[in-house]
Amino acid sequence: MTASENGVQADSDLAARAIEGQEDACRALMERHRAAVYRLIHAQIDDADAALDVTQDSFIAAFANLHRYDRTRPFRFWIMRIALNKCRDWRRRRAVRSFFFRAKPIEESVHVADDSPGPELEIDRRRELARARRAIDLLPENLRSVLLLRTIEGMSQAEVAALLAISEKAVETRLYRARAKLTAMLRESPATRV
Repeated sequence: MTASENGVQADSDLAARAIEGQEDACRALMERHRAAVYRLIHAQIDDADAALDVTQDSFIAAFANLHRYDRTRPFRFWIMRIALNKCRDWRRRRAVRSFFFRAKPIEESVHVADDSPGPELEIDRRRELARARRAIDLLPENLRSVLLLRTIEGMSQAEVAALLAISEKAVETRLYRARAKLTAMLRESPATRV
Protein backbone atom coordinates (compact mmCIF):
# COMPACT_ATOMS: atom_id res chain seq x y z
CA MET A 1 0.00 0.00 0.00
CA THR A 2 1.49 3.37 -0.99
CA ALA A 3 1.38 6.55 1.04
CA SER A 4 -1.36 7.90 -1.23
CA GLU A 5 -3.44 4.74 -0.84
CA ASN A 6 -3.51 4.90 2.96
CA GLY A 7 -4.71 8.51 2.92
CA VAL A 8 -1.37 10.31 3.24
CA GLN A 9 -0.12 12.07 0.15
CA ALA A 10 3.56 11.84 -0.75
CA ASP A 11 5.58 15.04 -0.53
CA SER A 12 6.22 14.90 -4.27
CA ASP A 13 2.46 14.83 -4.95
CA LEU A 14 1.89 17.72 -2.56
CA ALA A 15 4.72 19.66 -4.24
CA ALA A 16 3.13 19.11 -7.66
CA ARG A 17 -0.20 20.38 -6.35
CA ALA A 18 1.50 23.35 -4.66
CA ILE A 19 3.17 24.31 -7.95
CA GLU A 20 -0.31 24.38 -9.47
CA GLY A 21 -1.26 26.93 -6.81
CA GLN A 22 -3.21 24.71 -4.41
CA GLU A 23 -2.74 26.36 -1.03
CA ASP A 24 -3.86 23.30 0.91
CA ALA A 25 -0.86 21.42 -0.52
CA CYS A 26 1.51 24.18 0.63
CA ARG A 27 -0.10 24.10 4.05
CA ALA A 28 0.22 20.31 4.25
CA LEU A 29 3.91 20.42 3.32
CA MET A 30 4.56 23.11 5.89
CA GLU A 31 2.66 21.31 8.64
CA ARG A 32 4.52 18.10 7.86
CA HIS A 33 8.03 19.61 7.97
CA ARG A 34 7.75 22.78 10.09
CA ALA A 35 8.75 21.21 13.42
CA ALA A 36 11.87 19.53 12.03
CA VAL A 37 12.92 22.69 10.17
CA TYR A 38 12.39 24.80 13.29
CA ARG A 39 14.42 22.38 15.45
CA LEU A 40 17.30 22.47 12.99
CA ILE A 41 17.24 26.26 12.74
CA HIS A 42 16.89 26.77 16.49
CA ALA A 43 19.84 24.45 17.05
CA GLN A 44 21.87 26.46 14.52
CA ILE A 45 21.12 29.97 15.81
CA ASP A 46 19.90 29.43 19.41
CA ASP A 47 17.42 32.32 19.40
CA ALA A 48 13.80 31.18 19.55
CA ASP A 49 12.31 34.35 18.04
CA ALA A 50 14.89 34.53 15.27
CA ALA A 51 14.44 30.79 14.64
CA LEU A 52 10.73 31.36 14.01
CA ASP A 53 11.54 34.15 11.55
CA VAL A 54 14.18 32.06 9.77
CA THR A 55 11.79 29.09 9.63
CA GLN A 56 9.17 31.29 7.98
CA ASP A 57 11.80 32.68 5.57
CA SER A 58 12.84 29.13 4.70
CA PHE A 59 9.31 28.08 3.77
CA ILE A 60 8.71 31.31 1.85
CA ALA A 61 11.89 30.69 -0.16
CA ALA A 62 10.95 27.04 -0.68
CA PHE A 63 7.48 27.81 -1.97
CA ALA A 64 8.78 30.63 -4.17
CA ASN A 65 11.26 28.19 -5.74
CA LEU A 66 9.17 25.04 -5.67
CA HIS A 67 9.57 24.69 -9.43
CA ARG A 68 13.26 23.87 -8.72
CA TYR A 69 12.47 21.01 -6.36
CA ASP A 70 13.48 17.62 -7.77
CA ARG A 71 10.46 15.48 -6.88
CA THR A 72 12.54 12.30 -7.09
CA ARG A 73 14.39 13.37 -3.92
CA PRO A 74 12.98 13.79 -0.42
CA PHE A 75 11.33 17.16 0.18
CA ARG A 76 12.67 17.07 3.74
CA PHE A 77 16.26 17.22 2.46
CA TRP A 78 15.43 20.06 0.11
CA ILE A 79 13.76 22.21 2.77
CA MET A 80 16.54 21.42 5.27
CA ARG A 81 19.17 22.60 2.80
CA ILE A 82 17.21 25.84 2.30
CA ALA A 83 16.99 26.21 6.09
CA LEU A 84 20.76 25.76 6.48
CA ASN A 85 21.34 28.44 3.83
CA LYS A 86 18.93 30.79 5.61
CA CYS A 87 20.83 30.17 8.87
CA ARG A 88 24.09 31.14 7.16
CA ASP A 89 22.41 34.30 5.84
CA TRP A 90 21.12 35.12 9.32
CA ARG A 91 24.59 34.68 10.84
CA ARG A 92 26.14 36.96 8.20
CA ARG A 93 23.52 39.66 8.82
CA ARG A 94 24.01 39.36 12.57
CA ALA A 95 27.79 39.75 12.16
CA VAL A 96 27.30 42.89 10.04
CA ARG A 97 24.83 44.38 12.55
CA SER A 98 27.20 43.58 15.39
CA PHE A 99 30.05 45.31 13.58
CA PHE A 100 28.04 48.46 13.03
CA PHE A 101 26.71 48.45 16.58
CA ARG A 102 30.24 48.30 17.97
CA ALA A 103 31.44 50.94 15.50
CA LYS A 104 29.22 53.64 17.04
CA PRO A 105 30.90 56.33 19.13
CA ILE A 106 30.91 55.44 22.81
CA GLU A 107 28.58 58.35 23.65
CA GLU A 108 25.90 56.91 21.37
CA SER A 109 26.18 53.31 22.44
CA VAL A 110 23.37 51.66 24.33
CA HIS A 111 24.01 50.85 27.97
CA VAL A 112 25.07 47.22 28.24
CA ALA A 113 24.10 45.33 31.34
CA ASP A 114 26.83 44.11 33.63
CA ASP A 115 27.78 40.60 32.61
CA SER A 116 29.08 39.61 36.02
CA PRO A 117 27.56 36.46 37.45
CA GLY A 118 23.98 36.97 38.58
CA PRO A 119 22.37 35.56 41.72
CA GLU A 120 22.96 31.91 42.44
CA LEU A 121 19.48 31.02 41.20
CA GLU A 122 21.03 29.83 37.96
CA ILE A 123 21.67 26.12 38.26
CA ASP A 124 24.80 24.38 37.01
CA ARG A 125 22.90 22.47 34.34
CA ARG A 126 21.79 25.69 32.63
CA ARG A 127 25.32 27.08 32.72
CA GLU A 128 26.74 23.93 31.21
CA LEU A 129 24.07 23.90 28.54
CA ALA A 130 24.81 27.52 27.62
CA ARG A 131 28.53 26.76 27.62
CA ALA A 132 28.00 23.79 25.30
CA ARG A 133 25.79 25.93 23.04
CA ARG A 134 28.53 28.54 22.74
CA ALA A 135 31.08 25.85 21.98
CA ILE A 136 28.84 24.45 19.23
CA ASP A 137 28.49 27.97 17.79
CA LEU A 138 32.29 28.19 17.58
CA LEU A 139 32.54 25.05 15.46
CA PRO A 140 33.17 25.62 11.76
CA GLU A 141 29.94 25.53 9.72
CA ASN A 142 30.72 22.19 8.04
CA LEU A 143 31.30 20.46 11.40
CA ARG A 144 28.40 22.20 13.18
CA SER A 145 25.87 21.23 10.49
CA VAL A 146 26.84 17.56 10.55
CA LEU A 147 26.81 17.45 14.36
CA LEU A 148 23.37 19.09 14.62
CA LEU A 149 21.80 17.04 11.84
CA ARG A 150 23.01 13.79 13.40
CA THR A 151 22.33 14.64 17.06
CA ILE A 152 19.41 17.09 17.08
CA GLU A 153 17.56 15.86 14.01
CA GLY A 154 18.59 12.23 14.48
CA MET A 155 19.28 11.82 10.78
CA SER A 156 21.23 8.78 9.65
CA GLN A 157 24.69 9.14 8.19
CA ALA A 158 23.28 8.42 4.73
CA GLU A 159 20.57 11.07 5.14
CA VAL A 160 23.08 13.72 6.24
CA ALA A 161 25.33 12.81 3.33
CA ALA A 162 22.45 13.16 0.88
CA LEU A 163 21.29 16.45 2.41
CA LEU A 164 24.74 18.04 2.37
CA ALA A 165 25.80 16.43 -0.93
CA ILE A 166 28.89 14.82 0.61
CA SER A 167 29.98 11.22 1.06
CA GLU A 168 29.00 9.14 4.07
CA LYS A 169 32.70 8.88 4.93
CA ALA A 170 32.90 12.70 4.97
CA VAL A 171 29.91 12.76 7.35
CA GLU A 172 31.64 10.24 9.62
CA THR A 173 34.91 12.22 9.55
CA ARG A 174 33.22 15.57 10.18
CA LEU A 175 31.16 14.13 13.01
CA TYR A 176 34.28 12.69 14.63
CA ARG A 177 36.13 16.02 14.26
CA ALA A 178 33.15 18.00 15.57
CA ARG A 179 32.86 15.82 18.67
CA ALA A 180 36.62 15.88 19.29
CA LYS A 181 36.82 19.65 18.89
CA LEU A 182 33.73 20.18 21.07
CA THR A 183 35.16 17.93 23.79
CA ALA A 184 38.47 19.81 23.70
CA MET A 185 36.75 23.20 23.89
CA LEU A 186 34.59 22.11 26.81
CA ARG A 187 37.65 20.82 28.70
CA GLU A 188 39.25 24.26 28.48
CA SER A 189 38.46 26.95 30.97
CA PRO A 190 35.18 28.75 30.10
CA ALA A 191 37.03 32.06 30.09
CA THR A 192 39.58 30.99 27.48
CA ARG A 193 37.55 29.71 24.56
CA VAL A 194 33.88 29.28 25.26
